[in-house]
Parts: sequence; C-alpha cells; structure tokens
Amino acid sequence: MLVQAGSDWDLRFASLDPDPQAPCFQMTEFTNGSLTHYDTVLKFGQRCDVITIEIENINTQALAELQRQGKRVYPQPEIIELIQDKRTQKQFYKASGIPTADFILVNDRDDVIRQKNFLPAVNKLGREGYDGRGVQILRTEKDLEKAFDAPGLLEKLIDFEKEIAVIAARNEQGEVALYPPVEMVFHPEANLVEYLFSPAQISSTVQQEAQRIARLVIEKLNMVGILAVEMFVTREGTVLVNEIAPRPHNSGHQTIEANTTSQYEQHLRAILGLPLGDTSIVIPSAMVNLLGEAGFEGEAVYEGWQSVMALSGVHIHLYGKKKTKPFRKMGHVTITDADVESLKKKAKFVKTHLRVKA
Repeated sequence: MLVQAGSDWDLRFASLDPDPQAPCFQMTEFTNGSLTHYDTVLKFGQRCDVITIEIENINTQALAELQRQGKRVYPQPEIIELIQDKRTQKQFYKASGIPTADFILVNDRDDVIRQKNFLPAVNKLGREGYDGRGVQILRTEKDLEKAFDAPGLLEKLIDFEKEIAVIAARNEQGEVALYPPVEMVFHPEANLVEYLFSPAQISSTVQQEAQRIARLVIEKLNMVGILAVEMFVTREGTVLVNEIAPRPHNSGHQTIEANTTSQYEQHLRAILGLPLGDTSIVIPSAMVNLLGEAGFEGEAVYEGWQSVMALSGVHIHLYGKKKTKPFRKMGHVTITDADVESLKKKAKFVKTHLRVKA
C-alpha cells in the first residue's frame, strides 16, 4: 500500500522480505532475505536513499550503521529499538509523563506468580509479541499457569469503555499532523483488530485529549514518520496509552478511501521532508480486517466476494498472501457511507459474508 501511494509521485522502491512470495515482490526491486540479519539489512540499505520499515522486528544495529553512513532512516533506529520491547516502551511512557496503565516488570512465570496480588492484569511478552500474540489476560490465580515464562510485564487490567487509536505524523522539520481518533473492536480470541469505525463515537473532550496525548508521544520520541497510538478510554473518560507502532498501521487503513490524505501518503511526506497533508475525514468509514478462518490452512480461497462487492461504498484490499491460516491478516475492506447506521450494517454484512478459507 505504501508502494501504491508512492507510484503517483513516480517513486522507485526496493524491498527486503523473508518471504520469497511477499506481496511486494512483483512491485519493487525485491530482495529475499532476513530482516534480523545484520549483514543482509546493511547490504540492502546501502542501495537506498531513504529507508523505512513495515514491521518492528528488524536489526536496528544495521539501521544505525546505515544512518551513520549518511542514509536517511525513518523512523530512527533508536526509536524502533525502544518500541521493540514493551518493557522499555512502558518505561518511556512513565518517564515522559504519558498516561498509561500501572505496570510491573517481570522476568519469568515465577515472577508473575509472585505478583499475584496485582491481578487482574494483562501479561505481555517484552519482545516479539504482535498482532495479538504475546498477550495473556490473567483475571484470577487460576490463570497464572498461562503466564509467559520469559521477560515481560504485568499491566493492570483496565475496565475500559472504548479502545481508540490516533495516527500521528511528524516530518523532518518537526511539523505534526494528527488524524481524528478511530474506534476499534478487537477479536475476542485473536486479540487483534477485527474492525474499526471512523470517526470514533466519543466526546469532543476525549477526542482533544487523545490527540493531545498522541502529539505528546511523537514529540517526546522526536520521531519522523507515522506513529499509531492505541489508547483506552475508561468509563470515567480518562485516556490511557496502550501501545504504539512506528509505521503505517491497521488503525489507519481506512484513510485510503475516507480521508483527504491517506496514512501511506502521509508517511511518505514525513520521511521525505515534505509538508504534511490534510488529515480531515471526507466521509465516515469502517474497516473490516479479512482474517483467515479458524480451521483452515493452505491456499487461500475467498468466499462471498460477489455479495460484498454488490454493496455501495465497499473497497476490497487483498494483500497478495498466497497461504491462509487461522487469524492471519489476508486483507481488509473499507466501507464508506455518510449514514453511520448504514455503515455499521454494511460492516456487519462484510464481516459475516466475506470469508477466507482454504
């Protein structure tokens, strides 16, 4: 999607991915290789003018060396490294005065058990947990057997009313642009975004606070690029940061059709040192994640395509992943509609009728 946005400006892209059939392999100067291998990342980056990421699990030492060699690397390697570990991420919030849930750092399962009085809590792996993996909810002592036997943290379980996200952008000149908050609904089993609505149904006070916090986070990081800031809104109306992602994000996919400037164009503007674009909502929207169906693994087959395409305002995006497996992100669908109730009905229809099987 970033490459598609850049094609309007005649930008040329090279890409590095461990999957030889990665979605971008036919659209770029493609290199098949490890994102975590120092020499592979270093060699790849030396052919580029500007380097950015699609996932945080990358060798930051190689990116730092490329930066020393004069390459423009955004987001900056030290920021990626901070965000790679949820432990340092949470410590950054605390040190920076960014509101977040109370937490305790833990080293292993025994450490979690020793902190049983902190329950109910969420046990998160420090590193390599993403898309819902690396998260366990521990409500009572009976749940302690599910705790991770690895470095992580215990985060107080928040009784929230809504989960929202704000996409923030910052360019090399320090200009910041903020998108209106979106409201997210998570899959109860996979712990990843199932669908979202834009704009979020929240008060103007909560919206202003969410955008204030998102600005604070990206400015405290001094980051260049796009930053997704996921937040809880408590039943008392308090806004707390949950997690952040230093890249175009699931919570901004709907901007392609529904906002004046898509998050992908905005990211390019930011990392190329261009003026940031208008973030205004053109039309209310919903985004439904296309997840691999439970119980199916193999060559992807899409069912319900025609019935969904018959709806007005529906835009299907497939990611070009050949193989499906349970809860794998295979694509997304954006629905636009000026009538919010109609929008919700269409989103529910898409969610129940368009399925990814094998």
